Amino acid sequence: MKEIEGTVFSEPFPHLIIENFYNDEELDLIWEELKFYTKPGKLLEAKDFGGVVGKTNSHALSLDDVYERYRSLSNILTVNRKLFTSSALEVFAKIHDCCSHAPSCDEDYTKVRYYHNGEYYEPHTDTCFNFLAFSYFYKEPKKFEGGEIYFPKYEYELTCENNSIIILPGWVQHGVKEVKISNSDYYDGYGRYCISNFFNNKMIKF
Repeated sequence: MKEIEGTVFSEPFPHLIIENFYNDEELDLIWEELKFYTKPGKLLEAKDFGGVVGKTNSHALSLDDVYERYRSLSNILTVNRKLFTSSALEVFAKIHDCCSHAPSCDEDYTKVRYYHNGEYYEPHTDTCFNFLAFSYFYKEPKKFEGGEIYFPKYEYELTCENNSIIILPGWVQHGVKEVKISNSDYYDGYGRYCISNFFNNKMIKF
């Protein structure tokens, strides 16, 4: 198991940030799929992908719905197993007792989201999931401004660096600031991408 080097934070809420999470080979596979989705008719509105309707105007895709029977056909669903096979969740689990069961999570969902000019996500929570992991990607040189993940209850925000990941509890309210970009067509793909993982422990039946 590869050791993960990240920065742990206990305040203002438990979270872990890892820079350069994916290697070059993994990034090539991810970008191959992201470019495919950044074509007309591929990404969906919130009402069609399980987003919070009325909170966001960005578009996304639930990969588990698309590749329900054959997950291995998705580069992203294959590569992002790294979240669970590396030591990332073990590191996260040590930040606070509320994170301690993260390594035992055995149910997860993945969405791909793209933000271009004027797109945002208002503050919301994902309390139906124990934990969240957001991986960020953008073409370089970076052409957009904004797109920070922010936490209004804590007066805290983070710049989402390329190929970084943040892991946090699902009860933390979060939003995405409006992305601003000029001289770029939507389908050029110079906006902000996020691969979101939502994960839980399956309910134990007696």
